[in-house]
Amino acid sequence: MRTTRFLLAITAGCVLSWGADWLTDGFDAKRTAWQRDEKLFSTATAKDIKLLWKIKLDNEPRQMHNLFPPLIIDKVNTPSGAKQMLIETGVSDNLYGIDVETGKQLWKKHFQWNPSPAAQRGGGILCPGGITATPVVAPSAPGKYTIYAVSWNGELHQINVADGEELAPPAKFMPPNGKPYALNLFNNMIYTHTAQGCGGNPNMAYVFDLATKKVGTWGPAGGGMWGRTGPAVSSDGTMYTGTGDGRWAPEEGVYGNGIVGLKPDPKTKMLELEDYYGPSNAEWLWKRDLDMQVTPVIFDYKGKELMADAGKECRMLLMDTKSIGGDDHRTPLYRSPLLCNEDVNFASAGIWGSLASWEDSKGTRWVLTPIWGAKHSQFHAPIEHGPVKDGAIVAFKVEDKNGKPQLTPAWISRDMNRAEPPVIANGVVFAYGNGENTDQAYADVGLDDVAERRIPASTHAVLYALDAQTGKELWSSGDQIKSWNHWSGLSLANGRVYIATFDGYLYCFGIKK
Repeated sequence: MRTTRFLLAITAGCVLSWGADWLTDGFDAKRTAWQRDEKLFSTATAKDIKLLWKIKLDNEPRQMHNLFPPLIIDKVNTPSGAKQMLIETGVSDNLYGIDVETGKQLWKKHFQWNPSPAAQRGGGILCPGGITATPVVAPSAPGKYTIYAVSWNGELHQINVADGEELAPPAKFMPPNGKPYALNLFNNMIYTHTAQGCGGNPNMAYVFDLATKKVGTWGPAGGGMWGRTGPAVSSDGTMYTGTGDGRWAPEEGVYGNGIVGLKPDPKTKMLELEDYYGPSNAEWLWKRDLDMQVTPVIFDYKGKELMADAGKECRMLLMDTKSIGGDDHRTPLYRSPLLCNEDVNFASAGIWGSLASWEDSKGTRWVLTPIWGAKHSQFHAPIEHGPVKDGAIVAFKVEDKNGKPQLTPAWISRDMNRAEPPVIANGVVFAYGNGENTDQAYADVGLDDVAERRIPASTHAVLYALDAQTGKELWSSGDQIKSWNHWSGLSLANGRVYIATFDGYLYCFGIKK
């Protein structure tokens, strides 16, 4: 999901410049988190990053959720002229349009729905209510863009980026309070999935065909699908997602704790099972609550389309999208040793969120993952930046060994307090420690995963810029960010990187032009 274009600025000297967008969570349909069109950020300029602005939005937090990763559109024709705009989503059914140059709010859109108590799972961190899926943006004409967003009541809205007004009547997409994850748009179809059984709804994968308004569904009859960045979509339109906690019994139509590939039927648009993979230790993973819950990343490598994925166990998997689990559906191309989670912690260790991938100027393909908790004592990389106690970014090179591609460790970053999914731009990796308290069980009471315990024990996020080749720290936000975040992420375009926090602030860090 990107548009790259030359913008001829009619100014003194007629300056020719590039413009870049970030139109979907994870940057593109394959969820690479790689901004290919960045010109201002580099390893040389990272030291000059400053806080350009921050804005407090009036979105009301729900449980531990507040603001989601923003979307950036480089040139929008607004009533007051062409602007670079940012779309921010708030969990309380709100969308905000913000002028990137000034950091000022231009408009707010609220979706009104008053659910009955019966329509809710009972609240709690897992089912906060409200918008839970980062929207997606698509161009409709030069300078005109449409936001596709799913509100709390399960309706799909089409919103004008320029002014926040509805462009079409909302369409029914899914049951209310279903807790969908970040929307993915590919070939005029919107993909997503749900988890946690919110609102009493089954956990399902969904697709909405914008041309026919038909909805396709599929259910794993097992765990919920809760990859934070939603599904990744391959070049042939197959959506891939981990299936979360549950039994693995494909002979019974049960696909918990695995990975599935789903593809819409060309005529009916119903989602059909295209492929699947189950870890060799799926039963043990289920018993220890070690979900396969990470959004995959899909990328090209030597003429093949590969995919990497992971889960709370803290292993990396490398797969070929032609057959993600081989003939037996249990054998990936490569299965790494444990990176972390030596103590088998279901809540505060492992790999969470999503992955990232990029290719450098020499043609080397990289895959990056965040880890939570301490690095495994037996896992090492050629370059390490000190002990890892709370989390880090781990970078791999994709290399051929014994006739097959594998992931070769390259570097491990400095320690980060619950490292979150990175984004890459022009040789720089941006990542952050979210500062969130992630404990769910306690010695005095056992399992007690409630916001009232976790919020007071959370601290603040720290954003880092790293050299993508070595993992060396180039810059950090230090103590400039005053709060933490939960289930959010980074976005990046045109020399600016954005992060939102639980206290309702959206921060813009970047290079002053």
